Amino acid sequence: MTATVEPSEFKFVSFDADLIASIADGLVDVLGIDRPVHVIVDEATPLARTRTEIGDTITIRVESGAFEDARQPRHQSELSTAATLARALLRARDRISGGFGEAPADDDLDLRQIAAWEVYCVGRMERLGVPVNPQRWKYNFRNRHGFNDIADAAFERIWAADGLSWGELEAVSTAGATA
Repeated sequence: MTATVEPSEFKFVSFDADLIASIADGLVDVLGIDRPVHVIVDEATPLARTRTEIGDTITIRVESGAFEDARQPRHQSELSTAATLARALLRARDRISGGFGEAPADDDLDLRQIAAWEVYCVGRMERLGVPVNPQRWKYNFRNRHGFNDIADAAFERIWAADGLSWGELEAVSTAGATA
């Protein structure tokens, strides 16, 4: 399968559509995703929001800030591109085959749920060899679930997990949030 990228040529940012497609293709292979991927980049905004739509094709809508090099505005970071696409594809795979059928739509997730799901994705990304900063994600998780030992234990359990369902993720993250 070959990922497609829109636009094929960028006018406002120095991004490479072929590089984005190559990274997406590699992740699709590693993650065992069984359908095509289409990445749509909104190059007109420096924000970093990402949305995923799942149908016969997985469509990932990305604001250009998500692929940007933090030290060189409007230039692509291969690492940021890989990390953003990996999180989006892991969430898509979770929804397709990982027991996340009852998870709210992306736009309906609250910040606590987003933080927990991100930790679950990033922990798996690290095990796949995608470079990550665990402290960044732990701090974000703490902001949503509390700065205490119970929240930290929930973070560690989610970070190290494979094969969670939505209900299990919710149960672990809720335990951390109510401490």
